[in-house]
Amino acid sequence: MITIDNLTKIFETENGPVTAADHISMEVPEGEICVLLGPSGCGKTTTLKMVNRIVPPTSGRVLINGEDTTGLNTVDLRRQIGYVIQQIGLFPNMTIEENISVVPRLLGWDKARYKARATELLDMVALDPSIFLKRYPRELSGGQQQRVGVIRALAADPPVMLMDEPFGAIDPINREIIQDEFLKMQKELRKTIMFVSHDIDEAVKMANRIAIFRTGKLVQYDTPDNLLAHPIDDFVESFVGDDRALKRLRLVRVGQVIEQSAPSVRMGDSLEHAFRLMEQHGYTQAIVLVNEQQQPIGYVSRAVAQTTQGFCGEHYFGLKATAHIEDDLRKVASLMFNHDTTWLPCTDSTGRFVGQVTQRGVTHYLGATYHAQSDTAALKHVAAQAE
Repeated sequence: MITIDNLTKIFETENGPVTAADHISMEVPEGEICVLLGPSGCGKTTTLKMVNRIVPPTSGRVLINGEDTTGLNTVDLRRQIGYVIQQIGLFPNMTIEENISVVPRLLGWDKARYKARATELLDMVALDPSIFLKRYPRELSGGQQQRVGVIRALAADPPVMLMDEPFGAIDPINREIIQDEFLKMQKELRKTIMFVSHDIDEAVKMANRIAIFRTGKLVQYDTPDNLLAHPIDDFVESFVGDDRALKRLRLVRVGQVIEQSAPSVRMGDSLEHAFRLMEQHGYTQAIVLVNEQQQPIGYVSRAVAQTTQGFCGEHYFGLKATAHIEDDLRKVASLMFNHDTTWLPCTDSTGRFVGQVTQRGVTHYLGATYHAQSDTAALKHVAAQAE
């Protein structure tokens, strides 16, 4: 856990004192990623660098897992905090193995242990150790170097990581790949991470919590979904963008909006039965057809079921697409647009039909959570006024 308590930094300049960070207080729970966002000069990078004392604070304190770091030796403090920067900072005269092993060697690890650690970490980011261990940074692409920069910060297994725009210099395709790999690692390693970014989309994807800064002050500290659904003021609303409702689609999984009671039919069911089910459930378009393993294989349209005699297996259409229960709603929206449909059958990890997701259901979910958060905020405001 990282606790920042009234952290302040005042720089002395020729034109007088400038407050870069003004009484910042926040807490990053253990195992979570906090992304610091805001315009240039807002104080986010200064705040990050005060955690490992690259920038010494003017006042306030930092606690890591409850321990006040004020009295710790600076070198010892930095050795227990992984640090990743946008410029990567690999040592050009060292091999990749030597770069990864720098801190473990300083900490006195034996050779077999730090070599094994370098191999393990390269595997983790899909860089074949037999190929990359003995290479030099100049022999790697920018994206590969960035991966090595990230795992080097993980080499000594620090409880805390600080990341200063670590993916900012990478092209969009490689950035997505590295972000995905990093999130896979984080799911397993559960580090406590503070992460400076200038990209709201990156923050929404990566963060458990987002801190929005403005002119040295912490304006809003919240979960991505709460931040997008209920920005605290006009500045935050403008910063997260007019498309904040669309950004929220990344945060919601199909399983949260699925209609689990959705009926289905089989090959031997009559069209009359299919039409009756659609009538009962208010389906105006179609019903899913499943096989004996309960896997969706097609659909029967309402128009056919209403006007035709026979069996579902004789009069069905192939599916345009399906959604997985773990897909996010951004993917679902894309599938719906690409295939000109307003609903999709949903499957679980075994491919079995478990319900369906509809455009109306997505809209209702987003609207309901927004109003619930607004109501909660209003109640908190009333309670505060009463006190």
